[in-house]
Amino acid sequence: MAGGPLAGIRIVDLTSVVVGPMVTQVLADYGADVIKVEPPAGDLVRTMGGPSNTPAMSAKFLQLNRNKRSLAVDLKSAAGRAAIDTLIERADVLIWNVRPAAMKKLGLDYERVRAINPRIIYCGIVGFGTKGRYAGRPAYDPIVQGAGGIAALNHRALGEPRFVPIVMADKNAGLVATQMVLLALLHRARTGEGTSVEVPMFENIAKYVLEEHLYLKTFDPPLGDMGDPRIFDISARPIRTRDGWVCIAANTNAQAFAFFEAIGQPELRNDVRFNSVGARFKNVADYFGLRAEALKQKTTAEWLDVFGRLDVPAMAYNTLESLFEDPHLREVGLLQRRQHPTEGFIWDVAPPNVLSCGARDDYLPAPTIGQHSVELLRELGYEEVQISELVENGVVVDGRLEK
Repeated sequence: MAGGPLAGIRIVDLTSVVVGPMVTQVLADYGADVIKVEPPAGDLVRTMGGPSNTPAMSAKFLQLNRNKRSLAVDLKSAAGRAAIDTLIERADVLIWNVRPAAMKKLGLDYERVRAINPRIIYCGIVGFGTKGRYAGRPAYDPIVQGAGGIAALNHRALGEPRFVPIVMADKNAGLVATQMVLLALLHRARTGEGTSVEVPMFENIAKYVLEEHLYLKTFDPPLGDMGDPRIFDISARPIRTRDGWVCIAANTNAQAFAFFEAIGQPELRNDVRFNSVGARFKNVADYFGLRAEALKQKTTAEWLDVFGRLDVPAMAYNTLESLFEDPHLREVGLLQRRQHPTEGFIWDVAPPNVLSCGARDDYLPAPTIGQHSVELLRELGYEEVQISELVENGVVVDGRLEK
């Protein structure tokens, strides 16, 4: 038992790249025993994202696969599928992120898995919901960002369609899948019933976009156009100061009036354009333009000092490099310098959330391909001669660091 609220929960992780591994890492961080089932060549993300100190241990892989055990097995072989069937019998959750047809071809569709283990939580992260016309299409983050409206938000704001330079669609679906798995586990604790969970990337991004930007088309008939104009305004961005940028969000009357005092124009609280939340929303271009002009007069540090004294919500703008050095993040322990058995020292982005009931109390570095194959097969009851045969026949990879 690793400790934490999910101690004793075993997860068969058939996911790869980003969307699934981020789910299983969260669950592993809080105590679940996550068995990362990989093909003999390993998860694709092992070779994505630049050079590494040893083959198949990319930076992205290291950040998404701590606290897991790797079983590298050929699922296209009968012997490999038999091993996974045995693992499923003893598991609480099976999570996957390939197309449903591929799962069926492997004999791992819900009906067959439920027959092996009726209590299983069976979670599939798919590109598109299986009831719609796009079902079964391949989906990667750029495809879903473009189809789901994310690129169009940038088009409206910046004049050209652009993807957000982070795998937003993957990570959004991953967060939702984490919630859904936990809900299904709660349901099983109450009823004893297993559950099939479907998490579609496209629909979740569409929800993400439309719940904010359906806007006046929420009403039928519509009261106006789609899209929140406050967010699309050209000045809705970090604001230039004398020596850099600052990020500010003075939304309430108290905050806006304090901002007017900070810039030496307290009389603006009586300006009909700015004297209420509704007025500032209606005149957002004027309000944002005012902010942009005023903040040119002082340095970032000077503004942050003034805003801090007057309780105006503001923070310095961080680059990727300064974010890595941010003193607050170091103080709360988000970045942990750890020794990895093959990669030397690495910076690990630790779980940011705190539970009073605790979290995992041990730490497993991201595994090499098949590092735990032999260990796991032994746990499943395989004899040494059987394990040796599977390894010799190329069905299983024995990736132990010490043999």
